Amino acid sequence: MFKPIELFVGLRYTRSKNKNNSFISFISLASMLGIIFGVLVLITVLSVMNGFEKEFRDRILSMVSHVTVSGINGQLSDWRATQTQLSKNSNIQSTAPYIQKQVMITANGEMKGVLIQGIDPAQQNNVGDVNKHMIEGSFENLTPRGYSIALGVGLAEQLGVFPGDKVTVITPQIRVTPAGMMPRSKRFTVSAVYRIKMPEYDGSTAFIHMRDAAKLFRSKDDVTGIRLKLDDLFKAPALAQQLQTKLGDQFVVKDWGDENKALFQVMKTERIVMFFILFLIVLVAVFNLVSTLVMVVNDKQSDIAILRTQGMSAGQIRRIFMVQGTIIGFVGAVIGAILGVLLAANVGAVLSAIESLFNIQIMSPDVFVDSTLPTLIKAPQVIGIAVLAFVLAILATLYPASRAAKVQPAGALRYD
Repeated sequence: MFKPIELFVGLRYTRSKNKNNSFISFISLASMLGIIFGVLVLITVLSVMNGFEKEFRDRILSMVSHVTVSGINGQLSDWRATQTQLSKNSNIQSTAPYIQKQVMITANGEMKGVLIQGIDPAQQNNVGDVNKHMIEGSFENLTPRGYSIALGVGLAEQLGVFPGDKVTVITPQIRVTPAGMMPRSKRFTVSAVYRIKMPEYDGSTAFIHMRDAAKLFRSKDDVTGIRLKLDDLFKAPALAQQLQTKLGDQFVVKDWGDENKALFQVMKTERIVMFFILFLIVLVAVFNLVSTLVMVVNDKQSDIAILRTQGMSAGQIRRIFMVQGTIIGFVGAVIGAILGVLLAANVGAVLSAIESLFNIQIMSPDVFVDSTLPTLIKAPQVIGIAVLAFVLAILATLYPASRAAKVQPAGALRYD
C-alpha cells in the first residue's frame, strides 16, 4: 500500500525523539495505550462471560437432556417402540426413559415441593451427568423396589436429612382408607446426595428408580417421556423440529434451549450490551488518535510544504500520515490481543491473588467450582476484536491525512 519513502517518513514521525515533538509523542503513546487497554478489557470480559455461559450450560445439561420427547398429556405409552425408532437416528447417541411428577417431600417436620424423576440408572448415566456431581452415594444405589432416593444437597439441608435417613414422598393422587380420603405416600431412604451448584436444581429436585416411580404414581408401564443425548448439542433445535414433524402432534419435542430460553437470552443480551459498553474504550482511543494526527499535521505543516516542493504528491503526503496511524493501531491491537488472551487465561489466578492480598472473597465456592473463575477464549472473537480495533485506527487516519494532503506549500512557508 505504501512506497518506501512514505513508510520511511511515517515511521520517522512515529518514533521521533525530538524534544519539540515530545508532547505529540506522548499523546501518540497514550492513543496506543488506549487501544491496547480497550482490546485487552474487551477480550478478557467477553472470555469470562463465555466461560460463565459454558459453565451454566454444562450444569443445566447435567439435569436436562439435549432433546426430550414426551407424550402430549405427560404420559407416553408404548415408549419402547418409540425409543427404538429414535435410536436409529444417526445424530442421537443414547436415549433413556423417565417418569416426572411434582410431589411433596417431608422429613423432621419440614415439607418441600419437589420435582421428582423416576429413572433407570443404567440408561440415565448415558444422557445426563448428575452422577458425576454426587457428593454422597450414586445412582447405582437406586434399585428396583429398594425405595431409595437421591436428593439435591439444598433439599437435603432443608429437610435436615443425610444418607441413610428416611423421607416421606407425598403424591397428589388420592387413596381411600378407613380414615377417609388420603394422598398417596411412601417412605424412601436417602441413598445419594448431589450438588449441581444451581439452587433451582439442588433445592427442588430428587431421583428415584423408575419402577418405584411407576408403583408410586400407578403409571403401570407408561412413562413421561424419553431423553435424548446428541453427538452435538448445538444440533438440538434443528433436530427437535425434525423429530416433531416426523413423530406427529401426539408427541411434544423440546430441546435444552426451550427449557432455559429466558436464561440464555439474558446472558446473550448481557454479552452484547457489555461489548458495546466496553468498546467505547476503544472508540475513545480512536478519537484520541484522530486528535493526535491532527496535531501532528499542524506541527509538520512546514515539513509537508518542503516535501511538496521537492516533488512529493498529495497522495504521498496522505499516505505518510496514514502510516503513523496504521502503526499505532496495529501495535495497539496486536499487543492488546496478546495481553488480553494472557489475562483471560489467568484471570482466576489474578483474582485469587487479590483475595489473598486483601483478605476478601470474590469467587464464592457455592457458585464457582473449586473457587475458580470460568473463562472460555474463542479465537474468532479475539481476532475479530483485534481486527475491528485495527480497522477503526486506519479509518481514524483518513481525516488528518486528507487535511495534510491539502496543505499548500506557499501558505505554509510564508512565515518560515
